[in-house]
Amino acid sequence: MAGTKLDPIDRKILAELQADGRMTNVELAKRVGISAPPCLRRMRTLEEAGFIRGYHAQVDSRELGFEVRVFVMVGLQSQAEADLARFEDLCRGWPLVRECHMLNGEVDFILKCVAPDLSSFQSFLTGHLTAADNVASVKTSLVIRAAKEEPGVPFEVLEDRLSRIA
Repeated sequence: MAGTKLDPIDRKILAELQADGRMTNVELAKRVGISAPPCLRRMRTLEEAGFIRGYHAQVDSRELGFEVRVFVMVGLQSQAEADLARFEDLCRGWPLVRECHMLNGEVDFILKCVAPDLSSFQSFLTGHLTAADNVASVKTSLVIRAAKEEPGVPFEVLEDRLSRIA
């Protein structure tokens, strides 16, 4: 299991940074129970190893004028690796697509999109997504409201699982 490569202090550092990525190294060190220099070294090691991929502000899309959120299920005509990779490249280039996940089952990809309004999303849908090579089907679901938006991973589940293994 990947989480077992980390010791409890590393996991605590990750959990604390996930909850508040803006805290100072001194505050982080205090929360995890070590001094600041080794805390900084550990944090840099976690970054270099790829456990920390970046630091981001969680912005409110609606406050910024992006009123429309849509999940889009996409079926492709061909699932050859080159065709899948081409579609993923297209998604990376479309600003309204905020997440793109390849799935197993009836749908090949699910996209999470945001747009300022329905007409902007419709323009993207008809002008880009459905017009893209290899796209066979598109189904959309407009988000009415979000009951939960929790980034990251549930560290408490990881810690519980690791304690049962030990």
